Amino acid sequence: MYNRPMSSEPQSTERIVDPKPVKNERIDTALRPKKLNELIGQLRIKENLSILIQAALQRKEALDHVLFYGPPGLGKTTLAHILANEMGVNIKVTAGPAIERPGDLAAILTNLKQGDILFIDEIHRLGKAVEEVLYPAMEDFALDIVIGKGPGARAVRLKLDHFTVVGATTRLALVTAPLRARFGATYRLDYYGQEDMRAIINRASNELSVETEERGVDEIALRTRGTPRVALRLLRRVRDFAEVRASGKIDYDVARQALDLLDVDQIGLDEMDRRVLKAIIEKYKCGPVGLNTIAASVSEEADTIMDVVEPYLMQLGFLERTSQGRVATKAACEHLGLDYPVDESNPSLF
Repeated sequence: MYNRPMSSEPQSTERIVDPKPVKNERIDTALRPKKLNELIGQLRIKENLSILIQAALQRKEALDHVLFYGPPGLGKTTLAHILANEMGVNIKVTAGPAIERPGDLAAILTNLKQGDILFIDEIHRLGKAVEEVLYPAMEDFALDIVIGKGPGARAVRLKLDHFTVVGATTRLALVTAPLRARFGATYRLDYYGQEDMRAIINRASNELSVETEERGVDEIALRTRGTPRVALRLLRRVRDFAEVRASGKIDYDVARQALDLLDVDQIGLDEMDRRVLKAIIEKYKCGPVGLNTIAASVSEEADTIMDVVEPYLMQLGFLERTSQGRVATKAACEHLGLDYPVDESNPSLF
């Protein structure tokens, strides 16, 4: 049973394996909402999580395991911290690639107290041996260890306090089926609408004591790719521009000039997005072309293109994934001002 009393004191956050955050990461952390009712957007997820939290508190139990997935920057880490705050428990933060050996995970699990949350970012990158330790821990709250070697070796099962695993991934398909099955709730985070992005920017502006005008906020919101992390980054850069090149106030002209200087266009495409689209359109006649070929053409990692660039381009209808490869659409050509090629030998693609 989960009997820890609720507390109004701030809950501790222990980042187990990550390096010391840089200044901008600390700013982003300070700007994050602390409670579910402070979170802007994601209404369906908020409603479901509210029920999940209230049910666990009423039963005085630990929260069920939760998995969040979706493109980067949409609030998966923020939601994990909100869950900890709402439950009144501590959260320990780590990442899949950082847990290299089963012993690393065992050390983390044995230090979790009743009701604590273990947040695992990039959970799809956990090693197989590590996952084998995590399965009984999530399902039976037990840790199986082997003592000794050879014929004298024996297995010992250690009981763990009931805890909650909150996983986050940008690539749900790479999370193994046995691991997915152990999560009691799975939620997809979608891109935010323009109204939500305006609200997020206004909230951050107030927290940063930045003076803004409505049209200036609208201009930033249009170029945020529907992603809160991008919105905070752009707001900081526009604030810098306003303080150095203007009066310090973010109005329409200041926002437009600052964002143009950053090479972020009117719908949020940056220099990397345009390079990817131009490579597909100009070098490969709109495709289809393989991901690794695109990555080599633009000198970027294939995973970066898949996780960071492609989701938003697909959301805009500028890119399609087919069994033969990536295909740039006519809308992408029109946006970039490029001619749309006609391939008579394969007209089904166009």
